Amino acid sequence: MSQTQLTPEQLEDVQTFQKNEITEYHIYQRLARRVKNDNAAVLKNIAEDELKHYHFWKKYSGKEVKPNRWKVFKFYWITRLMGLTFGIKLMENGEAGAQEKYNEALDYIPEAKSIVEDEDQHEEELIGMIREKSLDYVGSIVLGLNDALVELTGALAGMTLALQNTRLIATAGLITGIAASFSMGASEYLSNKSEGNHQKALPSALYTGVAYIITVFILIMPYLLVDNYFVCLAMTLALAILIIFFFNYYISVAKDLKFKKRFLEMAILSLGVAALTFGISYFVRMFFGVEV
Repeated sequence: MSQTQLTPEQLEDVQTFQKNEITEYHIYQRLARRVKNDNAAVLKNIAEDELKHYHFWKKYSGKEVKPNRWKVFKFYWITRLMGLTFGIKLMENGEAGAQEKYNEALDYIPEAKSIVEDEDQHEEELIGMIREKSLDYVGSIVLGLNDALVELTGALAGMTLALQNTRLIATAGLITGIAASFSMGASEYLSNKSEGNHQKALPSALYTGVAYIITVFILIMPYLLVDNYFVCLAMTLALAILIIFFFNYYISVAKDLKFKKRFLEMAILSLGVAALTFGISYFVRMFFGVEV
């Protein structure tokens, strides 16, 4: 089918497909120029696929189409800041909503079926070839993050009621968190060594410890900024939920995992432990007659 045989609506859709392909071509090209390892070759191959898609649709539109510069800028920097796998999969997931339009296009451009399917399959294989060191240690990051959320939200909830002084709570929480981060890192190191993962032992320990300590600093921040300790506790619990949300969203995109179930599990566990510890602290304080 030629350009003249397309309806105005069909022509508009074809030009939209063109714009998407040339935009992603420029994103992958820019990333390929910045990456210095083996991923650069993979990114160049993906860019070539996007350019082929663009020229395919151009045969039917008969026009040159410019890329979406804002989208190029946005996804380039998301990928640079959050990692190749996350940025690329987030971008590709964003195209899922256009699938209905692609299916409609097959009715008036049947040739698109085999070409798009073959190229998309190749693209998925290429994306699967991208290797990021940080994603190899997701388990260690989850361990540090989850333990910090569960242990420190519980500890801060208990200390909030027991100490009733934001500076004391922040100091005690920081000391507890730093000690626990060293303990978790050491445990992860010994665990990997005992399993024969000698090369992964030290990096795993570092990822676990760093994830733990970063979470600690975020959770105690309200106690350094606000005087009302109950407001501080509410802010800390809200921060814990935000950390759980963003981390699970990141992992769900980068690793193709279910978001809702993982988010609810971590949120319920963290808030449940905090509530339980808060209650225990109340009865302990009453039993010992502690007044601060």
